[in-house]
Amino acid sequence: MNHVIDATNQKLGRLASQIAIILQGKMTADYEPRLSGNDRVTIKNISKIVITGNKEDQKTYHHHTGYMGHLKTKTYKQVFAEKPEKVLWRAVFNMLPKNRLRQKRLNRLVIEK
Repeated sequence: MNHVIDATNQKLGRLASQIAIILQGKMTADYEPRLSGNDRVTIKNISKIVITGNKEDQKTYHHHTGYMGHLKTKTYKQVFAEKPEKVLWRAVFNMLPKNRLRQKRLNRLVIEK
């Protein structure tokens, strides 16, 4: 089943948790935890997503290159300016169960600008 969600004026965390539940297949009657499910989620208007409080300046994203001393840190504002879809993708990624099905479920997530 295809789900189309408009991200205009929606909170980042609440939207990400809703998407994670759909991708796991928990919205269907034949939910099975060991199966990846078959629901697809398409997100539109990702650039109009809302974040509350001071997270815009305080929330940080870390990336390590693998070399000593090469920990890269960016704020939410910097990452959202470059790639707004990466912010939502990462939030959904962290809300899905950490198992072999996570990447299969994420492949069914389509984020449109």
